[in-house]
Amino acid sequence: MPHCLQPSLRKPAVILCLLLSSTSLSPTWGQAMIPLETVKLWADTFGGNLYDTVTKYSGSLLLQKKYKDVEPNLRIQEVDGLELVKKFSEDMETMLRRKVEAVKNVVEAAEEADLDHEFNESLVFDYYNSVLINERDARGEYVELGAEFVLEPNAHFSNLRVNTSLSSVQLPTNVYNKDPDILNGVYMSEALNPVFVENFQRDPTLTWQYFGSSTGFFRIYPGIKWTPDENGVITFDCRNRGWYIQAATSPKDVVIVVDTSGSMKGLRMAIAKHTISTILDTLGENDFVNIIAYNDYIHYIEPCFKGILVQADRDNREHFKQLVSELVVKGVGVVDQALREAFQILKRFQEARQGSLCNQAIMLLTDGAVEDYEPVFEKYNQLDRKVRVFTYLIGREVTFADRMKWIACNNKGYYTQISTLADAQENVMEYLHVLSRPMVINHDHDIIWTEAYMDSKLFASQAQSLVLLTTVAMPVFSRKNETRSHGILLGVVGSDVALRELMKLAPRYKLGVHGYAFLNTNNGYILSHPDLRPLYREGKKLKPKPNYNSVDLSEVEWEDRAEILRTAMINGETGSLSMDVKIPLDKGKRVLFLTNDYFFTDISDTPFSLGVVLSQGHGEHILLGNTSVEEGLHDLLHPDLTLASDWIYCITDIDPDHRKLSQREAMVRFLTGEDPDLECDEELVREVLFDGVVTAPMEAYWTALALNASEESERVADMAFLGTRAGLLRSSLFVGSEKVSNKKFLTPEDKASVFTMDHFPLWYRQAAEQPAGSFVFNLRTPEGPEGPGEPGVVTVSTAVAVTVDEKTAIAAAVGIQMRLDFLQRTFWAATQQCSAGDGPCPKSCQDGDLDCFIVDNNGFILISERPQEMGRFLGEVDGALLTQLLSMGVFSQVTMYDYQAMCKPPSHHHSAARPLVSPISALLTATRWLVNELLLFLLEWSAWGSRRAGHGAQAKAVFHHSHKHRKQDMLQPCDTEYPVFVHQRAIQEANGIIDCGACQKIFVMQQIPNSNLLLLVTDPTCDCSIFPPVLQEATEVKYNASIKCDRMRSQKLRRRPDSCHAFHPEENAQDCGGTSETCASLPLLLLPLCAWLLPPQLLW
Repeated sequence: MPHCLQPSLRKPAVILCLLLSSTSLSPTWGQAMIPLETVKLWADTFGGNLYDTVTKYSGSLLLQKKYKDVEPNLRIQEVDGLELVKKFSEDMETMLRRKVEAVKNVVEAAEEADLDHEFNESLVFDYYNSVLINERDARGEYVELGAEFVLEPNAHFSNLRVNTSLSSVQLPTNVYNKDPDILNGVYMSEALNPVFVENFQRDPTLTWQYFGSSTGFFRIYPGIKWTPDENGVITFDCRNRGWYIQAATSPKDVVIVVDTSGSMKGLRMAIAKHTISTILDTLGENDFVNIIAYNDYIHYIEPCFKGILVQADRDNREHFKQLVSELVVKGVGVVDQALREAFQILKRFQEARQGSLCNQAIMLLTDGAVEDYEPVFEKYNQLDRKVRVFTYLIGREVTFADRMKWIACNNKGYYTQISTLADAQENVMEYLHVLSRPMVINHDHDIIWTEAYMDSKLFASQAQSLVLLTTVAMPVFSRKNETRSHGILLGVVGSDVALRELMKLAPRYKLGVHGYAFLNTNNGYILSHPDLRPLYREGKKLKPKPNYNSVDLSEVEWEDRAEILRTAMINGETGSLSMDVKIPLDKGKRVLFLTNDYFFTDISDTPFSLGVVLSQGHGEHILLGNTSVEEGLHDLLHPDLTLASDWIYCITDIDPDHRKLSQREAMVRFLTGEDPDLECDEELVREVLFDGVVTAPMEAYWTALALNASEESERVADMAFLGTRAGLLRSSLFVGSEKVSNKKFLTPEDKASVFTMDHFPLWYRQAAEQPAGSFVFNLRTPEGPEGPGEPGVVTVSTAVAVTVDEKTAIAAAVGIQMRLDFLQRTFWAATQQCSAGDGPCPKSCQDGDLDCFIVDNNGFILISERPQEMGRFLGEVDGALLTQLLSMGVFSQVTMYDYQAMCKPPSHHHSAARPLVSPISALLTATRWLVNELLLFLLEWSAWGSRRAGHGAQAKAVFHHSHKHRKQDMLQPCDTEYPVFVHQRAIQEANGIIDCGACQKIFVMQQIPNSNLLLLVTDPTCDCSIFPPVLQEATEVKYNASIKCDRMRSQKLRRRPDSCHAFHPEENAQDCGGTSETCASLPLLLLPLCAWLLPPQLLW
């Protein structure tokens, strides 16, 4: 052997040398140490015994024969992916068009009601307040605005308690519920109740319908009771929601210019920061933004964004908020340079045809000490005033109010004064009304569709309703002639569409074992995709990821490196392409190598595109069989048969009389003609009947096995199961239900083991890619705190393929849940045999001579002499062995990427014992508690007795939110990469020597026949700890400053919305604002000052 490096040298060099010195065993020497023939005998014996046992208990050969017998009655049809995606798109367009019609009906009714309504300053009117309904006072009487309101659970609305006869009205805490504007608006909108009901009766698939008023109230149908948050605050304001903002305004380019000179210190800067944050919350993915701070000089708060505008997606908005929170004040404010820079950015983007290509605006936040600004406006905005300027006077000082108002009124903007935190919300909203004027005057009712989002009300009130939605929305205008030039926006009407319901129009059974459908928006963001993971777990709670609705198509379909697919879909093209892809399975532990065909088209009258993915080969073949209804019905009623609960065999969620029916019950009623009103997927029903007939003999087969079971056979398998491409599942227990090792298997609790809308079961997908007649073994250990003590269970499955006219399709998969202890007993028994014939074996896996492992094709240990190693990755246990297998090509390492990961941010506290060694830390902790309590007391006191108590509550909510955010924000979005290891099937046996420095380790690898298992036998006497473990763990992808900046600045391809309403010649530009009338108590004014002056370490 070649001379190796000394141990004192670096470990990577040592490993390289050791690997170079490893060789295959010569037959003579190898057999003397680890007999190759004996290892092969063990593998063959173990494989043969396993094959006999699994085929016996699963009945796989019988099922294969049953499908073979009916081959003359079978057709295999090749799927036309392009026709399929067009059909799905047309069905989705039809569904979405119905939602649009419902919204139009409500808009028309609202505008008519406004025409007929005369404003009454002294109007007295009781309405159903969503927070107060059904509330009683101490005397047991209903509180004001809280009359009796009947609420009943409704399955169509996530089992929430609702009233489908009436709507209810919600107001945020900072809006007075008896303000004349509110009372008149609520009274006028009572006319929407019958329209809501008629819409729902006409289209029972409708979910929530609502009207969000520009004054702040929110009328929602069906009526529902609204619950304040833990602080007693209603923070939901419909005017802040994406659907409201997008419907109320056209896309916009915004440059926020903020004064950070010395005069802005303390309270003013705190208000300015909160105002900027509020402005950012009004922007969406069709908008573009940047923020410039100025004092003696100007600087971009994100230097990487110098001279450009960036898309106002959630990532960028949150990034800006973080940078704004870190702004400090100093120097003298020189506003003309900042304004000049802002105009130049907007001009460059307009000329380069970048950004929104619609509205352009500058938001100026200052305490009013501005000079030398007029020449800037004369140079850049004098002629057509294409850039609107909105001015926000920060603080209570009004000395410079005239200057700020002049700037706004001479640039088609709006002027407001913000003197408290509570003023920000209402005053920021004014700019939206100004931008909506051209659209309102023109009476252009643009229809908008939002990106995917999670409904905050459902999310807060019902943990299981973590559903992704899109909203269709349309603005409501005042059509009164006397206010035409003012362009008064009354509000926005919207209706939700659950994306899950939309995706049901792309039935899973038509897409094959590995196929799927997905949707993306005009901005390239995922709307729906089986690999979209919008939630993450924090402790015991599931929470939405901060960027869950701005996941780009290129971050999920990351093999599309040239973004050919993304570009075509954003452009609304119809077409197809093929890609070699790596599909992660089993939570990233495994990978499938597939060639997928992608078919795509747009959905008319929406900003969405639809994609359908079919895997080449069996994935593009669909099996069609036929049987009589009578025969099929008989087999459909067997108790061991279930259907995919997520699949739509019959529509049962519209008619209330059908909601109580299971899919199987609905099918029976449909087939017997008992319920002629039922609508069912006839093709899918036909395939279920056929599969039911073909697989029916399996029930009798499994039952006979169970009846003849001895105590010994009970220790072999817990159950047998099968699934077909029509979502049919059969299972049969060989033991009492209390003895089943994995009770969640084949239940909705174990989504990986059942048919869902997104995926076929894991055992089905793995089996489909195994060689014909081969079984795939997967050791699944229970998750959670009970996991380590629970016995593992091995899922074993094989696919049943059918070939007709040289076309092959996967008809079903069948398998068993094998007990791990049986697998071990069978293996140890096999290793007792010797190739020598008579006499005891010279070496055995169960003594100290040899170390033996059974691993699967991804390197996970199923059997080891040490129980604690079972289920773990081989590289963790024996890094030297896996390293050698990789170098020999027995295993290959595949790098996978996760662009939706969550990582812990770098910690700034390097010592967990810091409070113990520093007495100051204890003092700071106590001070922080006292400050928090004092500030909360001031908030409570400032709100008490006020007619508009919401101001204090709102500020309190801001405080609580910020405090909670800093305390609990433990994880943040990141990109990770992780390795997956795959056995190369062509290499069925291997052996070699690993030089571990002081000794040499001999190993032999042998494929277990008819399985995805490998037998590894090594010499345990050699210590190879010089080799580090090989881990299968994700590592964060770190980007250097330059690359990170390039990624942040990159302007990905996007398709702009079709309409733009930037100006109208009849617009009344002199309606440009005035001084805020809002007052607040002294403690509320002091709150932000305290919060600003105290260092963060004390406050948080």
